[in-house]
Amino acid sequence: MIKRHLITCSVILVMAVIFKLTVCSTTITAPTVKSTKNPKFIYVNNDATAFNFADEALPVNNAEVSRKMRIALKHDDYSNVQSNILHIKAERLFPVIVPILKLYGIPDDFKYLPLVESGLNEGTSLKGAAGLWQFMPGTARTYGLKVNKGVDERKNVRKSTIAACKYIKELYGEFHSWTLTAAAYNNGSIKLAKAMNQQSEVNYFRMHLNRETGNYIYAILAMKEIIANPGKYGYQYVYSYVPNKLLAYN
Repeated sequence: MIKRHLITCSVILVMAVIFKLTVCSTTITAPTVKSTKNPKFIYVNNDATAFNFADEALPVNNAEVSRKMRIALKHDDYSNVQSNILHIKAERLFPVIVPILKLYGIPDDFKYLPLVESGLNEGTSLKGAAGLWQFMPGTARTYGLKVNKGVDERKNVRKSTIAACKYIKELYGEFHSWTLTAAAYNNGSIKLAKAMNQQSEVNYFRMHLNRETGNYIYAILAMKEIIANPGKYGYQYVYSYVPNKLLAYN
């Protein structure tokens, strides 16, 4: 009986040793968790000749992005506009707008937004937006502008630009990207945030948005390019930022 008990104990002891050796020799690999976090700035390009908005560059080698950019440039070239009005407006507005943008810490590229927002006209849209920055009445009042039957400060360049800067800074505080900030300015922060959540995306160039907002950054970049290089897009005369002086472009 004692002998049988000793044998049983020996077998249990051997099995325990084998089990311990097996466990110790086995490498346990922790499961890999795929990160769903995307960087805020996907495309950064230090090439001064590349298209970029506030130093956030367009993605390279992307056929859809290239197609949209070509369409935007064509939309504002001289053959379509048939006028120097864009350069004339830039000549008139930039000396007022740029210092205010700088004062509020807004990138210089936002000076092109009024040219895109108001286009060739500065009247009131069908939706009720008015002025260079195309403020709706409620939004304008929120950011300090008077809008009533007697006064509409949305049409005051200086005051509306100050209001726009306040709004833009608030949007940047929410989206932490100047590209997304511009898109939110066009589409509204609630709609853009909803689209980002639904698509699990934080990169404007990879998002599926309504037609106007989906083309908005391209329109701004096209305006920036055409104002900077008028002759390349068929313009024969440009303002040289000298008040009341129109110079031939050679």
